[in-house]
Amino acid sequence: MRLDHHRVVITAAGRDFGRTLALRLAELGAEVFLSARTLAAAERVRDEIGDRGRVHAFACDLTDAASIRDFASRVASHTDRVDVLINNGARYLEGPALLSASDADVVDTVASGATGTILVTKSFLPLLLNSEKPDVITMVSACGTAGHQRSDAHDAFYAAKSAQAGFTEILSRRLRPQGVRVISLYPPDFDNADPLAEAWETAPRGAKDALTAQSLVECILFAVTQPRDCFIKSFHFEQV
Repeated sequence: MRLDHHRVVITAAGRDFGRTLALRLAELGAEVFLSARTLAAAERVRDEIGDRGRVHAFACDLTDAASIRDFASRVASHTDRVDVLINNGARYLEGPALLSASDADVVDTVASGATGTILVTKSFLPLLLNSEKPDVITMVSACGTAGHQRSDAHDAFYAAKSAQAGFTEILSRRLRPQGVRVISLYPPDFDNADPLAEAWETAPRGAKDALTAQSLVECILFAVTQPRDCFIKSFHFEQV
């Protein structure tokens, strides 16, 4: 599956799965507009991609509304449309005890995951509506599934992910008349091998193995390359 004619925005792409997405989608032909909390982090990934793809790097703090608006404005200076927006960014906060986190950590976690996702989608919606194939992908988490309790994530992280789930659920219904597909992924903890290392090709992917980043990337590719009558609302995964 190639993405040669897709223009893709990815938040929080300076490390972890966001970096994986940027590397893989650029290699598959997409023009990638990636952000990280600091410009230096975004530029490191851009430099890793190098001549293997078309990529632009930006700073975006998902807890800061002005930073989000500036990110969207800067992308708009490069392109008149966005085909795929990937809401990957959300701060993880560990700790199964409510009192284990500071107030500042709680605010930052909820702001990046919940408010940040809403404001990024709002800011990029005009560019998405200029596309003939607009898709909004949100990396939620199994923690956003009702009744999930298998993670040691902090309650604030659960709250942020539940907010993302509620937002994407209603957004899917409300944007469908405009041709925008809203697709959410609810993975448990997964293995994220470095796409530039041999481990990417050799990672075990059997029925008894943990979910891999490779499979998540392939789910996204499958969803965005379907005909426009195919609205896949969500991907849920069994947890090993």
